Amino acid sequence: LKAHKRLFLLADGGKVLVIPHDGSHWLSIHPVMEHLQQRGHQVVVVAPETNLWIKSSVHYTLKTFAVPYSKEYLKAEFQKLGHRIFARQPFLERMTGTFSRIRNITMLLYNNCKQLLYNKELISYLKETKFNIVVMDPVFPCGQILAEYLSLPSIYYLRGIPCGLDFVATQCPNPHSYVPKFFSGNTDHMNFKQRVKNFLIGSLEFMICHFLYSPYGTLNKEFLHQDMTVADLYSQASIWLLRYDFVFEYPRPIMPNMVFIGGINCAKENPLTQVGIHLSTPPY
Repeated sequence: LKAHKRLFLLADGGKVLVIPHDGSHWLSIHPVMEHLQQRGHQVVVVAPETNLWIKSSVHYTLKTFAVPYSKEYLKAEFQKLGHRIFARQPFLERMTGTFSRIRNITMLLYNNCKQLLYNKELISYLKETKFNIVVMDPVFPCGQILAEYLSLPSIYYLRGIPCGLDFVATQCPNPHSYVPKFFSGNTDHMNFKQRVKNFLIGSLEFMICHFLYSPYGTLNKEFLHQDMTVADLYSQASIWLLRYDFVFEYPRPIMPNMVFIGGINCAKENPLTQVGIHLSTPPY
């Protein structure tokens, strides 16, 4: 009830803390930050000082924290993520290759989280500002750890979370025999062999999740002094804004606090040229 009361405060113009991720995640959430500011909300964005896309703007206050790497290193790591992503490879080779590419960026993001949480000056500022809510892309749980520390309700703005943790955190059914998994190439119409393959991939997700997220469980215990799993952290979200719909996704059950808002394009649309307008006009 207390969390919902704070949500209603935003109607009169509230203080919004945003914990974004770089790259396409930021490009998708950036227009939302502009609209929040235009509607009278005070928006503060917290990001590492070395990043690719998160820049200062009249629409929000940008607060940064120091990180021990250069922009060139960061750019190279992001470029590795897309390397050979569309190449036709055997399943195991594709999975191990992807796993190898995300290893460095995963540790980089984890170290970013530690730099943020143990930045005493920045954390003191965030406490004193008395925000109403935290908005984040929860692909990694650093924002939720901070929301717990500040005792603030959180809004998730996401396309998905690796390893199906969104299903686990919200207790939505996700049977391996029916829901097609990443890397499987399956549709929701599977024969017996495809269902077995899908089940095996779903079982492997546990090991991948452990590698990606187990450090955050330790960090959560150090910073919050609470023994919570990452799924427990994600389950604290007040609202899940899901950036897709069933036009491109398979139907799935959702919880009352989960809302489909459709796809959000990262690119800005350009206005039609005069030539384009002229050609679209009927010749009469």
